[in-house]
Amino acid sequence: MTEDADAALAAMKQMAGIDFIRAMAEGRVPQAAMHALFNIRESVIAEGHVRFASRPEARFYNPIGSVHAGFAATVLDSCMGCAVHTTLPAGQGYTTLEFKINLVRPITEATGQVWGEGRVLHAGRRVASAEGKLTDDTGKLLAHATTTCLIFPL
Repeated sequence: MTEDADAALAAMKQMAGIDFIRAMAEGRVPQAAMHALFNIRESVIAEGHVRFASRPEARFYNPIGSVHAGFAATVLDSCMGCAVHTTLPAGQGYTTLEFKINLVRPITEATGQVWGEGRVLHAGRRVASAEGKLTDDTGKLLAHATTTCLIFPL
């Protein structure tokens, strides 16, 4: 692991999930590497709900001239996972077990800022599920997804 990942894990072991996600958004703990890569910024953090902003760039394009589906998948996986994380006590972590995405509109640089929103549907002791949607600034749906996460002690 990198020094940043080690520091984040140490903080995660000591903080309730919602406090950890807020600390990451405020820069008090290192941001996830994927968040930095995709310029993801947290804008809403509540128990069971997060909202992220990001902006698609030409460097994310595939050969056919649109943003690769991996961009939408990453933003959605992150916002749904972080929504799950907000429900966890200190010393608990999660990992994605299953992930399903539907892409409903192409994404390009011209799309502008996008919003990934994740909401927990169920938060149990061992398994949690969440749904997510990716929209543009006008609220037009670009993609939607669901996830199932495994909860475990760190």
